[in-house]
Amino acid sequence: MKPVPKTQGRKRNQSSPKFSFRRWSVVFCLVATACIAGGLLHSKFQKAKSVSEATKSAQISEPKPTTLKELLALSPAEIERCDIARMNLLCAEGLRGAEILNVESFLTRLDGIAKHVELETRRHYYRFQNNKAEFNHSEGYFRMLLMAVTLQEDLKIRYNPERITPVGVFEPNDVFFADCRDVFVHGMIAEDRRMGTCASMPVLYVTIGRRLGYPLKLVPTQNHLFVRWEDSRERFNVDATGRGMNMHDDEHYRKWPMPISRESEQEFGYLKSMTATDELTAFLSLRGACLVAASKTEEALAAQEAALRFSPNSRLQQMVLAKARQDASARAALSLLPSEQQPYWPRPRINTSFAPGPTDPNPLNAIRNQ
Repeated sequence: MKPVPKTQGRKRNQSSPKFSFRRWSVVFCLVATACIAGGLLHSKFQKAKSVSEATKSAQISEPKPTTLKELLALSPAEIERCDIARMNLLCAEGLRGAEILNVESFLTRLDGIAKHVELETRRHYYRFQNNKAEFNHSEGYFRMLLMAVTLQEDLKIRYNPERITPVGVFEPNDVFFADCRDVFVHGMIAEDRRMGTCASMPVLYVTIGRRLGYPLKLVPTQNHLFVRWEDSRERFNVDATGRGMNMHDDEHYRKWPMPISRESEQEFGYLKSMTATDELTAFLSLRGACLVAASKTEEALAAQEAALRFSPNSRLQQMVLAKARQDASARAALSLLPSEQQPYWPRPRINTSFAPGPTDPNPLNAIRNQ
């Protein structure tokens, strides 16, 4: 092989670094330019994405109606995203016992109660960690128990003793629904009152639990509501209307507070976890009962009709509405009658001393013959 002259080798060695430097300088500039352009594009994309996500979030955000009229104007899909407490409080609008109701103020108070329950649960969480068997190896059970203790012991919330009756005995509707504070949540968190009934106490527990992220449902049985913890891991019923907290299976509620048949259970949807529209239907029905107790028949009928619009397939609400219409018709007929002081026809001239004989036992003939 012919040897390469040294001078050529030196020349090649001297020119090589200059060529490499220029080449990498160009590459570096191209890469830097691409990075800057990419960064600008990424920033623009992220900004557009943020706007898109904000728009999407606004579209699916929780509806916040401020009046009953606004609540009733929501679609079923919007109702499913509405706060249960807001719906409950708005359904008490204008009722006897809700004269000074301030929905936003009470919602803020409920948020505060939820925060207090959360802090107490955290403070006592070590008890569950140290002895899970004491709480049935269920964190859900532990959390519900802490909620019940906090609401009952710290806030002194209890069942109204005036509404307590023997099992299977129920007060007349015009008594039980006379004061809406007994059946809507504001009656348990007002400054001067901490009492409710089985119509409102389960709603309070669901309200607080959902604010803490608990998978709580409202569940009906005949003449009673209770709470159900229901997610992919566990399912159990909770009843905290008495002192402390009880856990009963579904079979218990088929017999208490009054027996229900399997047919009634299927027909009326007993023992099924309620949807948000089911909850609103129940609250509107309670509103209707309070209005009937206040002798506001037409408003009561409107409430029951609104309730059926949200649950058109509810057999129970269909029957409630039919009864409301019947009562409204009866009251309308009675309103046409004159007062006792103003008879509306001449008194018939009847011989009060007449006594029909054996040959004419029909007293109507005697009246006709006068």
